[in-house]
Amino acid sequence: MASAETTPQRTFPQLEFTGAEAGLREFPGSRSRAYNYFTPQKLRATMYEDVTFDVQPDPERHLSQGWIYGFADGPGGYPKDWTLLKSSDWHRFLDPNEEWEQTIYRNNSSVVRQIQLNLENARKADAYAGWSSGWVTFVERNLGAWMHAEHGLGMHVFLSEQRSAPTNMINNAIAVNSAHKLRFAQDLALYNLDLSESDIAFDGGVHKRTWQQDPVWQGVRENVERLTAIGDWAESLFAANVVFESLVGVLFRSHLVMQISARNGDYVTPTLVGAGEHDYDRDLRYTRALFRLLTGDETYGAANRDVLQGWLDKWVPNSVRAAHELQPIWSQPQDRVVTFADSWAHAVSGFRGLLSDLDLSEPKGLAQ
Repeated sequence: MASAETTPQRTFPQLEFTGAEAGLREFPGSRSRAYNYFTPQKLRATMYEDVTFDVQPDPERHLSQGWIYGFADGPGGYPKDWTLLKSSDWHRFLDPNEEWEQTIYRNNSSVVRQIQLNLENARKADAYAGWSSGWVTFVERNLGAWMHAEHGLGMHVFLSEQRSAPTNMINNAIAVNSAHKLRFAQDLALYNLDLSESDIAFDGGVHKRTWQQDPVWQGVRENVERLTAIGDWAESLFAANVVFESLVGVLFRSHLVMQISARNGDYVTPTLVGAGEHDYDRDLRYTRALFRLLTGDETYGAANRDVLQGWLDKWVPNSVRAAHELQPIWSQPQDRVVTFADSWAHAVSGFRGLLSDLDLSEPKGLAQ
């Protein structure tokens, strides 16, 4: 009897799973929290770098097919020609404040709690009763008018900038800047409401008439409104944070209100305005870092400095005029601790130091 024909046994490639694919809790790299698609500034990446770096796609870094989205009437993604300034690598900018989602809420909520506690204590202690009528008038008119400047910058300058820069790292920093301004404007509005409901004769509506009609404030108003019309996001940021804030914002907040409040029996207003000054210190820190990167760029630094010098020549006269038109309010408080000349000298000195940091020359007409 013939033997049965044997069928050769078929073989298949053996399936091999890595630990991760097999669902194991432990596998090589399972405990790693590091990313390898960017180089951190220090030995290890910070939480800020981990959660913000390269969140925005960029064809020059990770997209081989080009931008995956765009605008109907323009180029895709984040166009670099939305500013005259240029950089060899826009992604080199990192926010020195290391602001990301968690820190934004944490820092701002801390400031809000501090201000609310101060206002509550002021109401309990009847702190406003000791104010002179002259100081009440100063606060209701001038501090109330400044609320409009802060709101205009936050809503119509920084908010419009925060999508235009070519990296999310820059845009995040500007967005936080916008949040600072809007929160501080809200702080001033709530303070105005508190004073209106207190037992002192405080006119809570005069700030609007002051901002719109008082000749003393029209230079500031014009300056802020001109800032809202700038199309170049970097020019807008430079004109607002470097020029206007240095020559007008710091002049009013730090070298006037913060200096004379206590001498006029007011220990509440400095805590509020001091929070706004702290915000600006943080915003100036990232602004200085960004423009130092651009003026020191190995390829475009010289051209960038020329552009910035042109912006200084354009915007410094506006802010100088606005600052000098504010001069009469230095004479309004009964107890005048500082003169306008002293306050202006301090503001100009700080501005000159900032220009030196950015390797820029002083524009004409600054010392008038």
